[in-house]
Parts: sequence; structure tokens; C-alpha cells
Amino acid sequence: MKKIAAVAFIAFVSTGAWANADLAKKNNCLACHAVDKKIVGPAYQDVAKKYAGQADAEATLAKSIKAGGSGKWGPIPMPAQAQLSDADAKALAAWVLADAK
Repeated sequence: MKKIAAVAFIAFVSTGAWANADLAKKNNCLACHAVDKKIVGPAYQDVAKKYAGQADAEATLAKSIKAGGSGKWGPIPMPAQAQLSDADAKALAAWVLADAK
């Protein structure tokens, strides 16, 4: 029974990262962002560094993803992603904060 639970947990954890990468692709996040380099918006690694150590980082980033905005990373605005569910915005934020791995 323990082996089944361990396998299920590993499968869940390992597919979580892919699911969030797929979520980013599905919502066109990768048109403006990349993991390790600035495109139109900042690299996800830079976002993770900016929010590192902040207790409310995931909630703050999820809110920014849904609301969009400008001024945090330069003059080019990020469009709102209001169509995202709160759960999807939170999953994307967690993925970005984990260096999109």
C-alpha cells in the first residue's frame, strides 16, 4: 500500500510541473515570457528572484497574472488574464516562483 501511495505521489508531483508548463502554453504566456530570458516581459527566473522570500508572493503574483498591469518591469503593460480561474492563476504563480521547473 505504501508503494502505491509513493508512486501516486511521484506521478502527481512530476506531472504538476508539466501541467503548469502546458497551462502557460495554453494561455499564451510564452508569447511574452520565457524561463531564462526576457522577451516582451521578464524571464520567469527573474520574477522568481524578485519575489523570493516574500510570504505572500504566490497570492501577489496570481493577482498580477489575472489583473495585468504595468510599471513593475517597464513601460510595456501585461494584459489581464481575467479568463483564468483563481486555481489556474495560483498554479501558474507557483510554477513561476519555482523557476518554471
